[in-house]
Amino acid sequence: MEYDVVVVGAGPAGLACAIRLKQLQPELSICVLEKGSAVGAQLLSGCVMEPGPLDALLPEWRESPPAICVPAARDEFRLLTRRRSWWLPNPPQMHNQGNFILSLGLLGAWMATRAEALGVDVFPGFAAAEAVVADDGRIRGVRIGDMGLEKDGTPGPNHTPGAEIHAGTTVLAEGCRGSVTKQVIAKLGLARDCSPPTFGLGFKELWQLPAGRAEPGLIRHTIGWPLDHRTYGGSFLYHLDQDRVYIGFVVGLDYRDPRFSPFEAFQQFKHHPSVRPLLEGGELIAYGARTIAAGGWQSLPRMDAPGLLLVGDAAGTLNVPKIKGVHQAIRSGVLAAEHLVERGTTEGFDARFRASAGGQELRRVRNVKPGFKAGLWAGLANAGLETVLGGRSPWTLANHENHTALQRLDAATPERGWTERTLPPRDRLAAVFNAGNAHEESQPVHLKVADPSICVTRCTAEFGNPCEKFCPAGVYEMVADDTGARRLQINAANCVHCKACDIKDPYAIITWTVPEGGSGPNYNQL
Repeated sequence: MEYDVVVVGAGPAGLACAIRLKQLQPELSICVLEKGSAVGAQLLSGCVMEPGPLDALLPEWRESPPAICVPAARDEFRLLTRRRSWWLPNPPQMHNQGNFILSLGLLGAWMATRAEALGVDVFPGFAAAEAVVADDGRIRGVRIGDMGLEKDGTPGPNHTPGAEIHAGTTVLAEGCRGSVTKQVIAKLGLARDCSPPTFGLGFKELWQLPAGRAEPGLIRHTIGWPLDHRTYGGSFLYHLDQDRVYIGFVVGLDYRDPRFSPFEAFQQFKHHPSVRPLLEGGELIAYGARTIAAGGWQSLPRMDAPGLLLVGDAAGTLNVPKIKGVHQAIRSGVLAAEHLVERGTTEGFDARFRASAGGQELRRVRNVKPGFKAGLWAGLANAGLETVLGGRSPWTLANHENHTALQRLDAATPERGWTERTLPPRDRLAAVFNAGNAHEESQPVHLKVADPSICVTRCTAEFGNPCEKFCPAGVYEMVADDTGARRLQINAANCVHCKACDIKDPYAIITWTVPEGGSGPNYNQL
């Protein structure tokens, strides 16, 4: 199949790019490929959105907003100890007056209808497996993953080979740790001159509360417990209408303790005395988990190559101190479209984005997240200094690879003394049920472990198999056979496509690849 432009990923960046291209040059043929079963099914974000970039692209959105769209009303920022909640002044970057609490999945679905109305071909259920590279190194499109393979990789009775989509320009908008993006960055050396990427793992749940308990528009963020002062992260509570609330937790994947379980930390947070009364008697409606590109300015790879553009969190445009990325994704997608139309080439887009409002927003806050490597209090002090300086400090702090951060078992933190839990979900398998997961059991395992023997030998002794802890869906499990010999069991059907394993595995031997198109979670209103 031939198109002028193929966009991989129907998130805000990819759809914004497709929409703006059609607005500027309606005769272009454009398709958007989405691996989820429907547009929005696998989109996950906090999400509080700055509306400016969407207002500029689609000003009519306010007349018919997505089903979950609540104006921000009040901000709170708190420090939690084990039993107390202390008020803190709200950081300037986190003031939300004029912003909106949204479901990113519903926003994506809404944007897809606008793209289709302009003549864009939007194809959900088609997962791009790899880039098509011409002999001269130019990106010529992508190849769709095969459908109907048996578990051993052989073609089944309903096998359909993956088609190639060729295009003059390929726009990768896969979001954080996109599998095709990862391949292309490595193949073309796009990250050669930048700091290593760093990531967080975010959890999010939607709860239906008893009548009268929610305060629509309240936005509360916390730092502190249940994390120790060496572990970066925090929580959010976003109050919706109709007595609903989004509750979430983010943990930096540069944490050190191999015994630490981010999922358990999230559940412990829900049992804090300042949070538990809000949720008790309520109903858990939906659950999801996703990694977050937290590297910022210094970790941005080159965003252009011959025939290729990277936009949104495929490149890492999220503003971590603001805890916002949707406006940046839309900005980068729109700018990519304008660059293509004005210049007729992908060359120069990287420099153009870095000089743009989106790039300079990242540059101003580039030292905030890396400052927390020294701990919570040093990080807060550094964040205050960087805010006062407005990003004009003459240095740029480096990020480091997350998979190298784990300490050995003998240096691990002892048991944390966490409380007994009573709120749902009871465990990760129950949480996966609330993620709406659907994987064809007969398809090949899409999580590739280069050398499983390492899991049984070195990893057991050195780290205690942390994949059993960091995965938010119980995908990885060390089991024993009848003889007592241990082996790694991969429960691929549990996978919620968060990509944490591709990032945090201490030996970097796990590679996340796309399953059959349409497989995976279906985030109901998250």
